[in-house]
Amino acid sequence: MPVSAAELKLLAQYDTPTIANVIELFEVRPRSAGFMDKRIRACFPEMPPIVGYAATATMRTAYARAEGAAYASLDEQVERFAELSGPAIVVFQDLDDPPVGATFGEIMCTTYQCFGALGIVTSGPARDLDQVRRLGFAAFSDGVVSSHSFSHITSIHQTVRVGGMEVRPGDLLHADANGVCGIPHAIAREVAHAAAEYVAAEAVVIDFAKSGHRDVKAYAEARSETFRRIGELGKRLKRSE
Repeated sequence: MPVSAAELKLLAQYDTPTIANVIELFEVRPRSAGFMDKRIRACFPEMPPIVGYAATATMRTAYARAEGAAYASLDEQVERFAELSGPAIVVFQDLDDPPVGATFGEIMCTTYQCFGALGIVTSGPARDLDQVRRLGFAAFSDGVVSSHSFSHITSIHQTVRVGGMEVRPGDLLHADANGVCGIPHAIAREVAHAAAEYVAAEAVVIDFAKSGHRDVKAYAEARSETFRRIGELGKRLKRSE
């Protein structure tokens, strides 16, 4: 059953590490997989989490586009947002090694937002950060540069690799100040509804630590209770998966 708009909204209420923790309980992938590495950082860590479907593309900026070669356009890219199951998150793989010019700036992000996208993720650099921040458009990159150089899109809606993570068109992504992770479609609805219980389980030990009571035995009991609750949640999730 597809993820509903209400469930996407529910997923966005939680930070990305919590979502990653809940996914681990299903044991559907290795704990070392399914998230982008530290090269991909939030340009605006103050912005709330976003949840959407990958609109993938590749780009080059180091050299001018070759004469006569076939290239995708921004028009084609936003038109294909309609093929996704919900709001788009644009995901670019910069094919240059190392990246040279910026993947995106104000015009691209304004265009993506106009067509319903929530954010952009790229293995290349960003620019126009003040303008994009004012749009309220989430962005993730490997750095910042002032020029777009010879920026051109080379493909759209193909599998890409960004931050060490393979991303296919239509993959469900969750992203915030902590980074980007993928949510397997098969468990996405269950993840949305289980997150609250996971947070409540963690709150047992967190609330104790915040209380200021320096009783090691009581702390150990609170920590054990957190782990017990998470363990029970994991058992139920694996049975329902």
